[in-house]
Amino acid sequence: MNGTRKRLIRLGFLVVALGFGVWAIAGRWSEVADGFARLSWPLLAGSLVAVLASLTAGMLMWRALLADLGSSLPFADAAKVFFVGQLGKYIPGSLWPVLAQMEMGKDLGVPRSRSAAAFFLTYPIYLASGLSVAVVTLPAFAGDSVARYAWLLLLLPVLVVGLHPRVVNAVLGFGLRLLKRPPLERPLTRRGVLTSVGWAFAGWAAYGVHLALIVAGLGATGAKAMTLSFGAFALAWCLGFIVVVAPAGAGVREVAMVAALAPVLDGGTAIAAALCSRIVVSVGDLVCAGLAGLAARHAKVAPVETGGARK
Repeated sequence: MNGTRKRLIRLGFLVVALGFGVWAIAGRWSEVADGFARLSWPLLAGSLVAVLASLTAGMLMWRALLADLGSSLPFADAAKVFFVGQLGKYIPGSLWPVLAQMEMGKDLGVPRSRSAAAFFLTYPIYLASGLSVAVVTLPAFAGDSVARYAWLLLLLPVLVVGLHPRVVNAVLGFGLRLLKRPPLERPLTRRGVLTSVGWAFAGWAAYGVHLALIVAGLGATGAKAMTLSFGAFALAWCLGFIVVVAPAGAGVREVAMVAALAPVLDGGTAIAAALCSRIVVSVGDLVCAGLAGLAARHAKVAPVETGGARK
């Protein structure tokens, strides 16, 4: 593929992804206008900063996995590949983010198979850590309001076992053989998994702060409301991911979040909190993609480590 054609395709992807992202915000503005009107600017700014921190933690989780598999990207390059690629989640379909990351990563010396492996590994890590957050924060305070989602707990032991490096490496090797691709040069290690899990929990903490600020602005304060905010966002994300037919979990997350916040907010206010959260997170995606693109443009290109097996 010549350079001009490649640039045009990537520009087209960016325009379409940004279009869907902006549409996701504008399409619901009338629904969230009243909720935002009740929130002060300091609370909104704090909520957005928390989202930016959580998104950065997600990028660092992916970057840690990629480095463990053999490709260490500089921060600015990793941010561009991750955040611009993540805009693809707003386009209907589930594969746009990974396809975008594979193509952008290839220009930096990252094999496509390695990009794909790191991308797909982020989701079981997010699910396992997110369900753990929900288990710790919701049962004591939410009670019957989230009982319908108890079946999600059945996934937790499966995910924990499935994240053992031996299991992960075996699955990745089997998948690559089926696709008639060469095996990964460097297997995933326990240290790589634990580092990425640590970043995942940091991300959930920041997401919890983001929602807690919105909930506080809508009238629910105190330790109970804050605790429920942490669990509500984690539960909503996990359920939204499982229902993959909804672009970026649209609609599904809000239902779960409203249920989890029911003990501290009435139905209408809980819906407002869920929708405001959705908009703030979407704005955060756009801001991160824009900042990452600008930073990468001005950063010096650093060599990428793609070495062979560890000693």
